[in-house]
Amino acid sequence: MKWREEWKKLLLILAVFAGFFFLPARNERLHSALAEALYLAHYYAREHVILCLIPAFFIAGAIAAFIKQESVIKYLGAGASKVLAYGVASVSGAVLAVCSCTVLPLFSGIYRMGAGLGPATAFLYSGPAINVLAVVLTARVLGWRLGLARAVGAVIFSIFVGLAMHVIFLREEREKAAKQKAAARETEVQRPLYQNALYFASMAGVLVFANWGAPEGAEGFWAAVYGAKWWLTGLWAILLAVILAVWFGQKWWNLLLGAAAVAAAVLIYPQQPMVPFLVGAISLSVIIGTDGEEGRDWLEQTWDFTRQILPLLFIGVLIAGFLLGRPEHEGLIPSRWVEGLVGGNSLRANAFAGVAGAFMYFATLTEIPILEGLIGAGMGNGPALALLLAGPALSLPNMLVIRSVIGTKKTLVYVMLVIVSATASGMIYGAVVAG
Repeated sequence: MKWREEWKKLLLILAVFAGFFFLPARNERLHSALAEALYLAHYYAREHVILCLIPAFFIAGAIAAFIKQESVIKYLGAGASKVLAYGVASVSGAVLAVCSCTVLPLFSGIYRMGAGLGPATAFLYSGPAINVLAVVLTARVLGWRLGLARAVGAVIFSIFVGLAMHVIFLREEREKAAKQKAAARETEVQRPLYQNALYFASMAGVLVFANWGAPEGAEGFWAAVYGAKWWLTGLWAILLAVILAVWFGQKWWNLLLGAAAVAAAVLIYPQQPMVPFLVGAISLSVIIGTDGEEGRDWLEQTWDFTRQILPLLFIGVLIAGFLLGRPEHEGLIPSRWVEGLVGGNSLRANAFAGVAGAFMYFATLTEIPILEGLIGAGMGNGPALALLLAGPALSLPNMLVIRSVIGTKKTLVYVMLVIVSATASGMIYGAVVAG
């Protein structure tokens, strides 16, 4: 047995050596792909970690620290009312304008607290897929038919994917529901529902408005919201501070010192909103970590999600950048291959669009200009919808984290369901438009 393990190590060493020995180090495409991996990781670190992931980690930590497991089981557990559970999960994206990576801490939080596999995966899909601003921009830039098809398809398939996951793993879900029922107990409610609702709404408001994307035009409602995004973000942050002081027992002077630090950062760096935002996150960490058992538990849960998820996301981003590059930049795989395989409305074109969308990384709203370019290069209507339904909801970094939460088997089934759903919807839409 010992020699067998040593042989495995030797073969691994030989494989790594052979890889470096035969590495085409002078190949320009390899150099470009390596650069794209670093560029995409650089972009991800600057545009998504501070504004997207940090608030999401705090929300996930708060779910684990302050939401009773019995409450999650009651409304989203394996034995909960299907209408309520899937209804809430399927429309969550209308509120949370997040990408496929930002939704992961929230998904991990509710799943770890006892949510059923079906409602949890419906939420996982709908979070990034049903984005009101993205749907509106899709309709304006790519046409109302594609925008409407995206909205309807995302809602329908979030429910379908969740129900399918529940049915496929029905035995495990029944066992989980039985264990939850056996372990059910009455717990003392620490705070009224409205207090918890406002607490989570304030954090969700910070997340949503800090990441509000720029609309296509300079006028109208969406443009007005974008112009006031940092004022709105600040108002939600002030509401959070008041809630922490009044209902969570945090000291007023600590919160005022944190607010003063943020205000100073705004004055010093008026054109760099990420700096005061980061100062606010650090101040919040110090405040809750040094004042009371509840706050320390919240910070510990937040850190637990951060250390589990963030390294996997960066590994996935590096791999995605190496293979597929960034928008309008090629990785190891030439973009002409993609363009040549998504023309028309064949099964192959729709399936390829679904697979390509599932593995590519799309930041929020970036799928629209990418798709506009592909349509200009000859992409069919069906494959366009397939990519829209698979792309924002999945990515290679996203898959790595999902696997760490629900396991390899369930992740593979989830990915296949998303790809099959996107492919089928693309073929149907392509046929209807052509007809």
